[in-house]
Amino acid sequence: MKIHVKKGDMVQVITGKDAGKKGKILDVDTDKGRVVVEGANMIKKHRKPTQSSPQGGILEKEGTIASSNVLLYCNKCKAPVRHGKQIKSDGTKVRVCKKCGEAFDK
Repeated sequence: MKIHVKKGDMVQVITGKDAGKKGKILDVDTDKGRVVVEGANMIKKHRKPTQSSPQGGILEKEGTIASSNVLLYCNKCKAPVRHGKQIKSDGTKVRVCKKCGEAFDK
């Protein structure tokens, strides 16, 4: 499955209980079409005590979000935007903001 965002991109969640939250992409699952966004979709994970963590307990971590529910965040526009592709003079492709033309890939 093709996904429009990459690990390390700044995105904004556009639907669901975390709509409006901004964060960096921590992980991308291309098989399922899902992403993990920093600080969004927090879930509770129950851990048994082990030798490495004898305390155990309930941990909070980020859950996955469908990639269609996030948009790239443009720092120049200060808004979530769609992106297009542009070919530079040296032949490399870069992702650019549809509103202002700012490049996401440096």
